[in-house]
Amino acid sequence: MTPRTRTRTARRTACTAALLLAVTAVPTSAAAAPSDPSHVEGRLASGATYMMDVPAAWNGTVLLFSHGYTQAGAPNPAQDAPDDATKALLLARGYALVGSSYATTGWAVTDAVPDQLATLSAFTDRFGAARRTIAWGRSYGGLVTTAIAERHPERIDGSLSLCGLVHGGVANWNNTLDPAFALKTLLAPDSDIPLTGLPDQTAATDAANALTSVVDSAQSTPAGRARVALAAALHNIPVWNQPTQTRPAATDWDAQQANQYDAVKGLLKIAAFNRRQEAEVRAGGNMSWNTGVDYAQLLGRSSVRKEVTELYKKAGLSLKADLATLNRAPRISADPAAVAWMSRTSSFTGRLTKPQFSVHTIGDALVPVQTESALRRAVTAAGSAPLLRQAYTDNAGHCTFSPAEQLAALHTLEDRLTTGRWQGTDPESLNARATAADPSTPTRYTAYRPTPYLRPYDLAHPADGQ
Repeated sequence: MTPRTRTRTARRTACTAALLLAVTAVPTSAAAAPSDPSHVEGRLASGATYMMDVPAAWNGTVLLFSHGYTQAGAPNPAQDAPDDATKALLLARGYALVGSSYATTGWAVTDAVPDQLATLSAFTDRFGAARRTIAWGRSYGGLVTTAIAERHPERIDGSLSLCGLVHGGVANWNNTLDPAFALKTLLAPDSDIPLTGLPDQTAATDAANALTSVVDSAQSTPAGRARVALAAALHNIPVWNQPTQTRPAATDWDAQQANQYDAVKGLLKIAAFNRRQEAEVRAGGNMSWNTGVDYAQLLGRSSVRKEVTELYKKAGLSLKADLATLNRAPRISADPAAVAWMSRTSSFTGRLTKPQFSVHTIGDALVPVQTESALRRAVTAAGSAPLLRQAYTDNAGHCTFSPAEQLAALHTLEDRLTTGRWQGTDPESLNARATAADPSTPTRYTAYRPTPYLRPYDLAHPADGQ
């Protein structure tokens, strides 16, 4: 080949590569100054979109962000950070940020995991291999992150779950069934409101509205409020669960129950019916059960059992009788194939091979902080406890972390990856690190130990429900 021929061939190769890159990844600004971050958007073979933000002074670490649950039919853009404020802080510190939309919405773990890994590959193809890769995610994205950590540890160096569904899919849907079952059994025993086997989203919405109406009526009487509190206790719904709520006094049972009432209605409208219906379609049937469950025992382990006891006394109602009613009521059995699908795709063994840091707010009603107990139980049983650390922030709501708190968690995980040992995971160290990262936002790490998760399960004996 002559020098001129080699030159023409090289030019053709370069043009072809540029054309392929333009088809799959389009920078938002072709005229960006060299000092600006590179922002790239593209589409994967699955149909999922992705986005990447890489600062000019990249520090060599890429953060693979998994976003939370997206309702079926809702807009589903790619995300590479939890919020704009945290994103700006991370880019200023030199981190590369990547993430995908997932090809589908809803309980999309079978799409989310491969799409996230494909996004990571696309990043490497464009920008080169990272010195360090950390998977992180919030809420449902915490489940996706933990699935990556357990099943594809060779692709990452460590993982960070924030307010994640780290108890896994089967435990989640079992625990979501319990409050709905208690509400229907105690407040609307003669109704035909379906709790599982919902044929479509219309039926799910109708069922959610019907049971919500029952709860609204019950809230007007002392006996009804006590029973709503019992249902809340079976999901470990905290008595302070939104930042807009006043934090009730330790013995202000009425104020505690009023806060839970709002959360119970939210659970019915968000997860117990519509999200359940979408998940059942994916699983091919009902993936949860309450056969073999003793509701008196569950209440005995609940974080808010004292409140329930006091409200029943105040209403002149027999808690023992209501628990007996729950235990006598006809139970709901699972479809074994659906349980197997949910277990295979969305549950965890606890077998970690890379460090994981898991952080939760203590006042989370949607994904109660007790999910961290389920994760700890699984990791300990698998012999991976040295690889896991957990921390808690003293604030209400789901995923209501400040940018400072998120950066503190990330830097703590990075120290573990660098030094090979955990250090600074105590509240004082985390708060100091958070303040250093961003003095303008709250730092609320606190010493906390969650009560047991109420519905752990044994994969070998799923019908036992315990």
